[in-house]
Amino acid sequence: MRLLYFFCALLAARPGLAAPGPDQYRARRVELSQKLHDGVLVLFGQTEKGEENIRTGFFQESNFYYFTGWQEPGAMLLVTPPQEGKTRDFLFLPRRHPDQEKWTGRKAGPDDANISQLTGFDTVLPVESFESELRKQLENYSAIYTVGEQATTELKALAPLRDISGAGQTIARLRMHKSPEELSLIQRSIDVTLDAHRAAWKRAAPGEYEYQVASAMAAVYFDQGCERHAYAPIVGSGPNSTVLHYSRNSRRMDRGELLLMDVGAECAGYAADITRTIPVGAPFSKRQREIYEIVLGAQNAVIAAIKPGLTFGDLSKIAREYINTHGKDLHGEPLGKYFTHGVSHHVGLDVHDATDFTQPLAEGNVITVEPGIYIPEESIGIRIEDMVLVTKDGARLMSGALARDPGEIEKALGR
Repeated sequence: MRLLYFFCALLAARPGLAAPGPDQYRARRVELSQKLHDGVLVLFGQTEKGEENIRTGFFQESNFYYFTGWQEPGAMLLVTPPQEGKTRDFLFLPRRHPDQEKWTGRKAGPDDANISQLTGFDTVLPVESFESELRKQLENYSAIYTVGEQATTELKALAPLRDISGAGQTIARLRMHKSPEELSLIQRSIDVTLDAHRAAWKRAAPGEYEYQVASAMAAVYFDQGCERHAYAPIVGSGPNSTVLHYSRNSRRMDRGELLLMDVGAECAGYAADITRTIPVGAPFSKRQREIYEIVLGAQNAVIAAIKPGLTFGDLSKIAREYINTHGKDLHGEPLGKYFTHGVSHHVGLDVHDATDFTQPLAEGNVITVEPGIYIPEESIGIRIEDMVLVTKDGARLMSGALARDPGEIEKALGR
């Protein structure tokens, strides 16, 4: 069939992988509409314009995709509060332009005969109708909710006398809870990413370049049909392992150095975020292993503590206290000052997924646990990052199939 339904069917056909379907996107809109009360929600989809699309191709804006499942450019979404117990939602699509389709392919149009079936919306209108429909709906409501500065600016121009408020917090609360279908897709991205890390372990060797390791990893997930990196690959050896978001990946690796690889795939729209640190061409040195085991101990302490009701602040405190009470730097001082970032964030459609930081952890959240110690003086940077599902009374490690123990890593490397 057309793009959306073909895509969902393709995913659902894979063993153990269930994709969200039109009913789930509709249910999300219904849940959102019940929180609007006095206003309408407007979201703008991504367009094909701009340099970003030339570099990466078209990717839908994540909030828009979450509520529509729509993967084509230039669309708009309008949702009203329930009327007589029923949610009213409108999808606006650009009309087809055959000349433009010569460049980027055929698109669905609002006048297509099967457009409601294709989109999962009862009401699909051309984008030219958006302004008139918005004004019509504003006869009954006082406010407009949206996300992003550009959207706010555009809506202020259309409705200058209306209160325009951010819907980001409300949307984040919905996105933080992952459905069973989302968990299947996230697990798929994790599994492919773990395979990419295993390929990197085979490729990493003295004399090789960081970009060669990054290339070996990307080849794995692109070969598995994933669309893109979840974020710019971080492959840092030696002194580069101490740079948190190092992404030049240009250095030649030497024997005995550490190699930190923070690399994740985005598959079917969902991100993975995994980090491992390994020795290059040799076993861990005594000092490297000491620091590694402190980072691993901190990670294990955080994972053991995770349960609904805790906050990211609670988790960071656990990690920092562990690091501060285990080991010293070369000057005899605690190591906590070398842990220079938070220990966790939500993951989903975005690698740093939509988050309402006023909310504690809850069942159905997917988060990272990523303590690290970075000591430039010793060219030692170690981060261990895994993804965890918050359960009813604890946590489930989703990426545990990839070795974390230093002895197991050395065995896998043949050291």
